[in-house]
Amino acid sequence: MPRADNLLAILMLLRSRGRVTARQLAEELEIHVRTVYRCIDALCTSGVPIVAEPGRDGGYSLPERVKLDPLFFDADEQKALLHAAQLIRKSGYPHEAALDRAIAKIKRYADAKRLALLEAAERQVEAVRPPTSARLAGTLAELERAAEERVTLKLEYAADYDGPLTRRRFDPYGIVHWKDKWYAVGWCHLRGEIRTFCADRIQSVRSAGIPFERPEHFSARQYLMESLLPEPAGEQPDDRAVEVRIAGSPGALDDLCAHWLFGRALAERKPELAVFRLDEHSLYLHAPYYLLSFGGKIRILEPRKLRECLADIAEALMRYHRS
Repeated sequence: MPRADNLLAILMLLRSRGRVTARQLAEELEIHVRTVYRCIDALCTSGVPIVAEPGRDGGYSLPERVKLDPLFFDADEQKALLHAAQLIRKSGYPHEAALDRAIAKIKRYADAKRLALLEAAERQVEAVRPPTSARLAGTLAELERAAEERVTLKLEYAADYDGPLTRRRFDPYGIVHWKDKWYAVGWCHLRGEIRTFCADRIQSVRSAGIPFERPEHFSARQYLMESLLPEPAGEQPDDRAVEVRIAGSPGALDDLCAHWLFGRALAERKPELAVFRLDEHSLYLHAPYYLLSFGGKIRILEPRKLRECLADIAEALMRYHRS
């Protein structure tokens, strides 16, 4: 443990436990007792008024008048951190081990009553996630490190489930977590433009050792959203927007309007009717398969071409699964 961590840990233990012996501090922090003495001396030298009481029942303590609150999280802040950790775990987040160490510190320096409350709060919020590949965390760590150090990477990437691997150099500008998936956004030297890559399709990644310049004020999140979402209905030229009229039960339409694509394109809503304005590319690339998931709860009124597209897809799937 770095010396600064030892100093802070001793302060936290003195604050939460009251009087503590050097031997107890050494055992708790798994350091030599001489290291404890040196840390106590350093804290006293820096102005922390540690009280040392000799004798069998002696030890180190802090006067009650000493306030160290700026160094510590209050109860709500501790609970928020534990909940945040629960939400990010098992997502592939590359610094999960460091997050677990931080949470362990919060618990370590809590008294028995506070620890029971923290563990109860931790159980109150949980997240269910799809399984992630074993290599994902390592891939994300390499992407994040290269983005921080601004160093070009060499990637092997599978553009499709069973497509061939492509090799390319890539300048990572940032990583984004969206809908339980991680994406890397940056400059693709193969295509000569900014591209988005699904992190779990990156088969291998290693540094090319070449520095790059990141565009000032670039937002990977904003780029990803703008590349996926159509323009809002009021911003689309009339010759690009397609009016989509869908009837259905109020509950089904509520779910449809909450979707990332349709929610942004909503132009009119009635209890059993929703009207959207979508560009043709988004409409026929993303929409049909999602609309099929509603079964008979919705009906496409317009355009007829979209209704026929759904029928063709359903028929092709039926033939495939019956063959």
